[in-house]
Amino acid sequence: MAELTSLQNPKVKAAIALRDSRDRKKTGLYLIEGYRENLRASDAGTPFVRLFYCPELFLGENEPALIEAIKTSGAEVLSCSKSVFEKLSYRDRPDGLLTVAEQNPLSLEHLKNPNFLVVAEAIEKPGNLGTILRSSDAVGVDGVIVADRCTDIYNPNVVRASVGTLFTRPVIEAKTDEILAYLKQNGIKIVSTTPYAEKEYTDVDLTVPIAIAVGTEQLGLSDKWLEAADIKVKIPMLGVADSLNVATATTLVLYEALRQRRQ
Repeated sequence: MAELTSLQNPKVKAAIALRDSRDRKKTGLYLIEGYRENLRASDAGTPFVRLFYCPELFLGENEPALIEAIKTSGAEVLSCSKSVFEKLSYRDRPDGLLTVAEQNPLSLEHLKNPNFLVVAEAIEKPGNLGTILRSSDAVGVDGVIVADRCTDIYNPNVVRASVGTLFTRPVIEAKTDEILAYLKQNGIKIVSTTPYAEKEYTDVDLTVPIAIAVGTEQLGLSDKWLEAADIKVKIPMLGVADSLNVATATTLVLYEALRQRRQ
């Protein structure tokens, strides 16, 4: 197999362009970089279009099996020089695997008998959204709903921060009104996180069907989500800081729900 050595190769240039949300929207494609991320994407049956790989950057011995699996799925497989791959990569320490895949947007109807959901409203930072996905996977939620998105779930940094857990749970983008109607129709209580709540998150029943709602980094949940809440909870803050990182706060509430459900 010939090795790609030119940065001017149109397939290389097209892949780099997918870092931009406009190109992702126009093409319906996105990037997945990293061994773990692509392994989880492959296990989930992600529709790959193209794989770029560079053996010189591999960190282990399992990469050939994954490359073969992606190739078998019908994807084009391209070997790259180190310089080309480093140009393709959006990581400080690339591990030699990057794919272009087709987006596979889900709707709320893809959720099956949900009773443990996360709603992330207008999260701005890809790293926070990716971490919320990672924590949601860790506790076994039935799905993550991104309300009124600010950063799309196919942002390369969301994929990276999620460590591939974007592919292990249903992740849905929808508008607030649509989500609220769905939750009401399915008897799912909204647990809204706000520092102005009377009860702490450890003092409420989180074993019933719930959707834990968290809001923007700067302002928290919008009035619409706070007004729709069946339960409002706060996280105790005993120091000078009056709030936590949204991903950290989400993780705390998720693990309390898991603790209660395992008793």
